Amino acid sequence: MLRSARSADEVNAGVRAAMADEESFKVTDRRGRAREAEPAERVAPAPAPEPAGAEPPHPAIAPSAPEAAGAGEGAADLSGLIVMFASSALMSLGAAPDPMTGERHVDLDQAQGTIDLLLLLREKTHGNRTEQESRLLEEILYDLQLRFVRVTESGPTAS
Repeated sequence: MLRSARSADEVNAGVRAAMADEESFKVTDRRGRAREAEPAERVAPAPAPEPAGAEPPHPAIAPSAPEAAGAGEGAADLSGLIVMFASSALMSLGAAPDPMTGERHVDLDQAQGTIDLLLLLREKTHGNRTEQESRLLEEILYDLQLRFVRVTESGPTAS
């Protein structure tokens, strides 16, 4: 066992010596160049086409122009989280197609779980939301709960 430890030490010493003989390399940080680019040079992804006959999502889900302009790229906020959960619930209720398959399906358990998460979010963020975030959350919760009741009353084949 002692012999294998010595040979490992000898190997490590040989590797260190070989690395010392090789040329060093230079790292150049080019991340700052993206910030220097003009806003016109940045390309925004094209929105996905809306399928024909699709029920429009709740108007509160689409951000208004001032909201979209005010949020920086990659800025995470409560409104975005609310909209993300709302989109998931709409897909689970069959009101919006799955973006991966383009098909609509109804999963009431998943829809109920997502609505419950939004209710929990409302409870835990009480007093820490802006008026706009509170209004958005309340409108989306009302709409989703109403859609959930409609789907459960009409049966699982409704969309």
